Amino acid sequence: MELTAIQQEIIAYMEKMKGKKKLKEKDIIKKILADHADLDKLGVRSELRKMIDVGKLMYSYGGGASSVEIPSEEYLKEKGLI
Repeated sequence: MELTAIQQEIIAYMEKMKGKKKLKEKDIIKKILADHADLDKLGVRSELRKMIDVGKLMYSYGGGASSVEIPSEEYLKEKGLI
């Protein structure tokens, strides 16, 4: 599976779960690995980290635990990413 396809699957899963559950990094990795047995954990994790580094995703903290979210347009404008 190509790297961009992994990133698209991560975004699609996160959009599906938005508002239902705060996703931790391990939740996302487990879901992608469950759907694609040919991938390895380190590959999925590195793609997730790349997305966080470029601003497609972000870490948030609330309720005593950190989670990964899709940043809002307002946040992206504030950080100068769009």
